[in-house]
This record gives sequence, structure tokens and C-alpha cells, in this order.
Amino acid sequence: MRKGVIILVLLGFSVQNPQHVEAGAFATEVTQLLNHAQLILQYIRQGTQLANELNMYADMLKNSRTLSGHTFGAIVNDINALANIVQGGRALAYSLGNLDQLFRQTYPGYGYNAGAYYTQYRNWSQTSLDTTFGTLHAAGLQGQQLQSEQAVLASLKSSLQGTDGRLEALHALGDISEQQVEQLMKLRELMMADMSSKQAYQAATVQQQAASAAAAQRFFTYSPATSDRLTFGPGWH
Repeated sequence: MRKGVIILVLLGFSVQNPQHVEAGAFATEVTQLLNHAQLILQYIRQGTQLANELNMYADMLKNSRTLSGHTFGAIVNDINALANIVQGGRALAYSLGNLDQLFRQTYPGYGYNAGAYYTQYRNWSQTSLDTTFGTLHAAGLQGQQLQSEQAVLASLKSSLQGTDGRLEALHALGDISEQQVEQLMKLRELMMADMSSKQAYQAATVQQQAASAAAAQRFFTYSPATSDRLTFGPGWH
């Protein structure tokens, strides 16, 4: 199409400026003009190809850029703070290193000790209360941590809105996935604290029932002292 237009333009110029030339000279001149037109078309195609290659390289550079900075939460500090805050008093916290030993000492199971029953009952109730308080304290701490987590979320939103390439978008999505893992870890820890509170209450209830049953058994199986059948009356014997 473009080649035909160029031929028509060239013929128009030849008509507007008629000259008395020989037929062979005219044919040679037209051939040269066509050769120049063909060369111009070739240059145009090369320029178009070069522009396409430049656009391709620009797209490759844009999609190979990485995020200027990644956004991560302080998950290690938050988890350590939660693990420490549930260990107050006589609480049976999940994060205690000697949890098994402490549990068996606090709740020895079926048995009765007349001299230490009230002391043991006080320890059972206090352990249950301290564990429950530690769980509430952990929930309060997580509420305070939500403020810093909102700042992290705002930073993630800003990163997503400012991404201009595929690699930047992938990095931003990776940061979001990492934040989701952190939230799941905190949720698991809060669930463990809640389970500790419930199990401490259940253990205190069961231990109290077991101690009461052991005391009743001892009462009904008590054997009185054997009498020597001697009687004592007033006066000297």
C-alpha cells in the first residue's frame, strides 16, 4: 500500500515538471526513485523494529525491579513477650520448661493428707486463678500489639499500590503472606494460653474431687482402737 502511494507521488512530480527526455533515460530515473523509495521503506521497518525492541527492554527492566524495602512484623519479640507474660504467680503456663514436673507437684492425684489438705486446696485454687489471669493478660497484650500491626498493614497496602512491575508485585504479596503466617502464630499462642487456663481449672476441680473422695474413703475404712476391756472408776485402784 505505502509502496503504491510513493510511486503515485513520484509520478505526480514527474507530470508537474515535464521535461523532454528520452524513453530510456526516463525509465532509469523512475527505477532510481523506486530504489530510493524501497530503501526508505526498509529504514522505516528497521526503525519500527528498533522501537519495539526498546519497548520490550523497558518492560523487562520494569518487571525486574525489586521492592525498595520489605515490611515484616516483630514476630519474635511479640511471641517472646506473650510467652513470658503468662508465667506469673503459680500459673501453669505452656511456655514453662518444667511444666510436667510442676503439674504433678501441684496435682498429685488421688490421695489424702489431713495435715496439708487446706494448704493444698489453697495452692490448687491459686494456680487456677493465676493461669486464668495470665491468659487474660496475654489477650490484653495482643490488643496492644494490634496498633503496631495496623502500621504494618498500612505499609503493605502502600507497597501494593506503588508496585509497577511483576517482580515488585510478587515481593509485596510475599510480605503479605509472611504477615499472615505471623498472625497465625500469634493466634496459636493465644489458643495455647486459653487451653492452659481451661486445663488448670479442670485439673483443680478433678484434684479437689479426688482428695475429697480419698478423705471419704479413709473415714469409712477407719478402724477404731481395740479396747483392753478395763474400766476405771472413782478412787484408787
